[in-house]
Amino acid sequence: EVVVENLDVKKSLFERVDAVRKPGTIISSNTSGISVNAMVEGRSEDFRKHFLGTHFFNPPRYLKLLEVIPTEFTLPEVVHFMKTFAEDVLGKGVVVGKDTPNFVANRIGTYGLLITLREMLDRGYSVGEVDSVTGTLIGRAKSATFRTLDVVGLDTFLHVAKTVYDQTTGEEQKVFEVPELLKKMVDNGWLGAKSGQGFFVKKGKEIFEIEPSTLEYVPMKKLQTPSIEMAKQTKGLPNKVKTLVYANDRVGELLWNIFAPTLLYSAELTGIIAETIVEIDNAM
Repeated sequence: EVVVENLDVKKSLFERVDAVRKPGTIISSNTSGISVNAMVEGRSEDFRKHFLGTHFFNPPRYLKLLEVIPTEFTLPEVVHFMKTFAEDVLGKGVVVGKDTPNFVANRIGTYGLLITLREMLDRGYSVGEVDSVTGTLIGRAKSATFRTLDVVGLDTFLHVAKTVYDQTTGEEQKVFEVPELLKKMVDNGWLGAKSGQGFFVKKGKEIFEIEPSTLEYVPMKKLQTPSIEMAKQTKGLPNKVKTLVYANDRVGELLWNIFAPTLLYSAELTGIIAETIVEIDNAM
């Protein structure tokens, strides 16, 4: 099932499915963050035993990760079958997650992205400067941070962040409070790729980045430091990352202040969003 991310709509569909399915039929939802236990409230016992979340990452043709999320009722053999089928037939890398807000990858990914956004705003980096070091230089996709956000859609990201915000408290909840910059951009209809402008906009052949303080678009900047040049000449990704993270400059400061809290947060959620730190690591 891949209908809209709305619990009532999903429950209504499953009520209709429950009335016609054969006993033993496996039903799953591609939800990216809605509680799978909430989805099966009121369903028949056999439906509940054969239901689970199967969260494919977009575009599924290229992205290997598949999160499998059992409910408290899901039979162990159903989880085992789905995991085996997804790995052996679909060629996926399966992570079994727990029924928590946004599951595994989106929970950590949203946290890391909001930490990065705050770091940019608090320490005066530009959008382009952040993207110039959070992409292929550190082994991530070339879309880095803010170009990725533009592809995802700023409105979609707001929805994902709100899911966690509504279900957390204290210091953790504060992190998931979306900065005003993002809210203003969404209010303006600057949603990213689907609206033609977001953190970046293309004018002719040139790409411009948004200036957070004025909301005007300016020529794109990149961070240029000796540590970046050293990293480019260093062999092996682990060594490149070490060179950058431990650098006593603007790049080192940025990366350390993103990595450290995100890794600590991942460790703290071990056993809560997934059984082991390895599962969390595999998801990311």
